[in-house]
Amino acid sequence: MAGQSCILVNCYPCDVTAAGQDKPWPVTQPFADPPATNSFPPIAGSLAAGHPSKRRLTLDRCSARITDSSLTGADVAVEYLRHKYSKNHVANTIRDAGFTVLSLLQFLNETGTTIFKITRGDISGFIGHVQDRGLKISSVRCRLRGVYAFINFLVEHETLSPAILHKKIRLQKPEVLPRAIPAEDIKLLLSAITTVRDRAVILLLLRSGMRIGELLQVKVDDIIVPERKILLYLGEKNYLGRVVYFSEDAENALLEWLHARDEQHEYLFYSPTRETLGYVAAWKVMKKILERAGLSGKGYSLHSLRHTFATDMLNAGLRLEVLQQLLGHKTIEITMRYAKISDMTRKDEYYKAMTVIEQGRDHEPHRINSQLQAVFEEKKLLTSHSEKLSA
Repeated sequence: MAGQSCILVNCYPCDVTAAGQDKPWPVTQPFADPPATNSFPPIAGSLAAGHPSKRRLTLDRCSARITDSSLTGADVAVEYLRHKYSKNHVANTIRDAGFTVLSLLQFLNETGTTIFKITRGDISGFIGHVQDRGLKISSVRCRLRGVYAFINFLVEHETLSPAILHKKIRLQKPEVLPRAIPAEDIKLLLSAITTVRDRAVILLLLRSGMRIGELLQVKVDDIIVPERKILLYLGEKNYLGRVVYFSEDAENALLEWLHARDEQHEYLFYSPTRETLGYVAAWKVMKKILERAGLSGKGYSLHSLRHTFATDMLNAGLRLEVLQQLLGHKTIEITMRYAKISDMTRKDEYYKAMTVIEQGRDHEPHRINSQLQAVFEEKKLLTSHSEKLSA
């Protein structure tokens, strides 16, 4: 009997069922508010018989990562995972929940707050940070649901006020991408930049159409200043290399930063503690600029700069297939989702094309902008990732 008691003590609630029972034994855990240290029994424990389940191992690994982070709120996050475990959620669900809450805690810590002081603006900022990393809309929505599931757990245990659940943030299809920033807001945004580095970050994103993840991986050796272009050898999402170009104002900002930066660093943008600038640090740059410009309530993010580039270039007359190459999209349908053509542009393009047709002029040589033909000639950089591996 003593041996049996030992087994039960070292098992999780859902690892043991009584004879004749279809459901696990209900086990409840007191939830501390404010959270107390060691408010739950140790996660790890050896089973006296048999092997731990996949769910059990997943819970242990996720809980250990969160605990080792020593972030504020780590204890309630682990308690949340134990709650999901007790509800018989599968291993993948527990793993995804663990990743989401750990990412959230890290984001809140880097922005100077905690889960116990979280606001709707913090949730919006976290989702904007996720979007800036170039995830698909379905992944972003899944991450948002995970955040609210965690928050709802804290509300139920009276750790957070129910007011946080009022007017939840929702991501709707087909509005899967941030909208373009109007020209008047772009002027306010650029006028609010106060440092050489930040101006280079914002203008390179705005004038090249790079994803933030791609820009943060750019090395100084990847930049060809005389030709105003940057070589991206491996796309962040599609594993395709490509060339991007930047404008004169972006060149001026880049040259200022190259002159001011520490030449010891290999990557173009870096932080005091790491070789590359992190996503959260870049997002904080954008957030502070938006606040100074009085634009913080409009929902703009770093990814909005890429969307603005796409829309502006298309409205200025750039052909769609060239824009597709510049943005690094696999299909032209994705490019069409990014770049919404204005009514005036459609009208102008129609009458321009009709004039050519009515006058009977040969319009075939003008199908592709000759100045941007080099985009299609960079065959080395357009080699797929799989072809590189097989070479």
